[in-house]
Amino acid sequence: MSGLAKYLLENGCEVSGSDIVDSKYVQRLRDLGAKVYIGQKAENVPSDAIVVASTAIRNNNPEMVRAKELGLQVYHRSDILAEISRWGKTFLGYSGTHGKTTTSGLCSYVLEKAGLKPSYVVGGIIPSLNTNAHSQDGKFFVAELDESDGTIVKYCPNICVVNNLEADHLDFYKDGLKSILSTFEKFISKMPDSSLVLVNADCEATNSLHGHKTMTFALDAQADYRAENVSYKSDCTTFDIFYKGEFLTDLTIILRGRHNVYNALSVLASLHQAGIDINLIKPHFATFSGMGRRFQKIGEFNGITVYDDYAHHPTEIKATLSSAEGMVGKRVVAVFQPHRYTRLKNLWDEFLKAFDNVDKVVVTDVYSASEDEIDGVNSANFVKELAERQNCEYISGSIKDVAAKLYPELKKDDVVIGLGAGTITNLGKELLAIDKEGVRVGL
Repeated sequence: MSGLAKYLLENGCEVSGSDIVDSKYVQRLRDLGAKVYIGQKAENVPSDAIVVASTAIRNNNPEMVRAKELGLQVYHRSDILAEISRWGKTFLGYSGTHGKTTTSGLCSYVLEKAGLKPSYVVGGIIPSLNTNAHSQDGKFFVAELDESDGTIVKYCPNICVVNNLEADHLDFYKDGLKSILSTFEKFISKMPDSSLVLVNADCEATNSLHGHKTMTFALDAQADYRAENVSYKSDCTTFDIFYKGEFLTDLTIILRGRHNVYNALSVLASLHQAGIDINLIKPHFATFSGMGRRFQKIGEFNGITVYDDYAHHPTEIKATLSSAEGMVGKRVVAVFQPHRYTRLKNLWDEFLKAFDNVDKVVVTDVYSASEDEIDGVNSANFVKELAERQNCEYISGSIKDVAAKLYPELKKDDVVIGLGAGTITNLGKELLAIDKEGVRVGL
């Protein structure tokens, strides 16, 4: 939502809105001229507004109720993003269960650094650019396409990457992966013949998508674009890319993990298909440090390193924790905040198996994301089962409470990784605050 607001502000629109807490993102919008209220109240809604809301906003929200009383048109955020995408640029969309924020951010970054002045709206802050959206006069528009609520069918990109597909968002997709595949088939079928879909041939689900518009990328399977000779080094990953069996280019990235080889491969393939000179964009893959909240280093104290990651699905958690495998001599402590009761319930067994390669798991209370509680589905019960597999602990309360309990247990050479899509992002800040306070009072 903040990305959309920024994009509209840069195009001369008058924007107001609200959030439940103040933040640096809110302040950035204010700096661009937005009027942002803290707290959601009926009086925040102008009588002549076009109202935009996300799926997370319920119909009984006081601002939604007021909008309906005033007879105002209420649009979903996807309607506005779809409208923006039709503003005359070549539309590059990135989708899939995992990796869409990183791939859309990487694409935006390399186009920006190559001087091609892209426009973009992505789902996270690109640290090197310090923004999640920008409107410019270049040829390309880049966007992250969210499938969580089925609204992906509203978009019509010129080139679309489908990174992978797995069962997720089962509060919406009642038939699991079958429903997700059906939605993506509908999405692809609506694209014109001139559009192109790049799918991951190593993922059984994406490889099953039909249509003459599809091309493939892979590490293992035969594909149109294939990464070979992958070498994981201490400070970078290198590999060669072949297109239709012929060497295309070598590539270096500084991101960790096999999943990021897929991410870089798919982005390069999409830009190659868009007709961009590979030599123009290739150097910038090696300077992309990742997206905010994607294995993002928050800070260090007393020889302890703290990372923050948005991973909230078992596959994402495994991929994130694989990024720590090269940290020899370190004790890895994963702090997991389950996101949504429905996700924890439906993927319970998969979550139990997601932490096998860490030394300790700390589980916080579930971040509900406005969902109602489900009887028996809670962190205390999850930890009881997880304890049969490995060293773990349940810490209840706010993230500040979690940090206060965790801090005395940490020691030199520990690596702490916060995992989740909710308030767990504040863990590093709280740990660093405790350490600074301890230094100040001489503890």
